[in-house]
Amino acid sequence: MTKPTGPRPIKSVETTFVVIEAIRDLDGARLTEIANHLNMAKSTVHRYLSTLEQLEYLTKRGDIYYVSHRFLDLGEYTRTRKKEYELIEGSVEELAEKTEERVQFIVEEHGMGVYLYRESGEHAVQTDSRPGKRIHMHSTAAGKAILTFLPESRVTEIVERRGLPKMTENTITTQDSLFDELQETRERGYSIAKEENTERLWAFGVPVMSASDRVLGAISISGPTHRLAGDEKQQEIPDLLRGTVNELELNIAYL
Repeated sequence: MTKPTGPRPIKSVETTFVVIEAIRDLDGARLTEIANHLNMAKSTVHRYLSTLEQLEYLTKRGDIYYVSHRFLDLGEYTRTRKKEYELIEGSVEELAEKTEERVQFIVEEHGMGVYLYRESGEHAVQTDSRPGKRIHMHSTAAGKAILTFLPESRVTEIVERRGLPKMTENTITTQDSLFDELQETRERGYSIAKEENTERLWAFGVPVMSASDRVLGAISISGPTHRLAGDEKQQEIPDLLRGTVNELELNIAYL
């Protein structure tokens, strides 16, 4: 769990979410496993587990606790609370069908990228990305597309808070290099991630802008290097992305 910033957090609330995330990370666990994982007293953990189960945010099968489907309702509400997002979902599905690759829509929240939609085409490479997963933005095409259209001061703030962790040998790890890359993205009209987040995987990204010219998020298409690194694909994929996003933004403007 990310260390909170700002005013001192309420300890019990913080611990509640630490427990929930531990159960998620452990893919379900018994009381003793959770307590050992968190280095907390079993009696303390048990109180949190019992309360969360009573509130139906945890479910228990035998002696194993799992995160309940109640979070699904909250997640779906979050994903659809903006009308624009519903339009974007259709564009993601359409692009996946056309390209036969993996397509995703990502938004920025608390300095991280969050997958809202992901669709796999017929020949898509399977990864561990999923709706709701949070990722560092500097190493992904969608993330860089978003960063390009944020104020420079906001990008600096994100870098200072989240850092520039090295994901592969090709990841950008200095702020100067990141700003150079964002300038190139701005001039080019789309972003590229060349094995920067995942080895042997390329991706292209384009930002999605609101009617008020604020970046809503970004759509990216990713696939294996041997398919996307060729000159033809480097022209075809960005053109397809920009065309789809242009049409999408026109529809968003009239919501």
